[in-house]
Amino acid sequence: MTETPQRNRPENPGSAPGGDEGRQSQFSKRGGGAPGTRGRTTIADGVVEKIAGMAARDVVGVHAMGSGLSRTFGAVRDRVPGGGKSVTRGVKAEVGESQTALDLEIVVDYGVSISEVARDVRENVIAAVERMTGLEVVEVNIAVSDVKLPDEEDEEDESESRVQ
Repeated sequence: MTETPQRNRPENPGSAPGGDEGRQSQFSKRGGGAPGTRGRTTIADGVVEKIAGMAARDVVGVHAMGSGLSRTFGAVRDRVPGGGKSVTRGVKAEVGESQTALDLEIVVDYGVSISEVARDVRENVIAAVERMTGLEVVEVNIAVSDVKLPDEEDEEDESESRVQ
């Protein structure tokens, strides 16, 4: 006894081939779910670094991002035409399929509570990254590399004030 393959037959025996019901069942069978769930989305480390950098800079008490050396190089790079300000300065991200971990290096303003600023930075960064990417942030490590004193000039402002 042999079986005859039945191709292009509608799932509902009473419907006509090529009717609306036949088309709908074929599409749902082929697609395997809602259109929004088909395929894969990957997010680059640099994308997460930009989001985290912007979120960290929004926190009151964060004066700058990065170590003294990276800020100095960044100030030089900012003056080069087309260089622009680096949003990712002081941010390092490791991105997996569903999780990310972040390392931030910040400079705080003198007089603020470093522990409170660090907590606020963590909260802001985690909220922004998780909301925008859908990734779970497993950790945000913060290194405070300097304190900006009120009488200190910024490296960026120093070169701009030389010529008037």
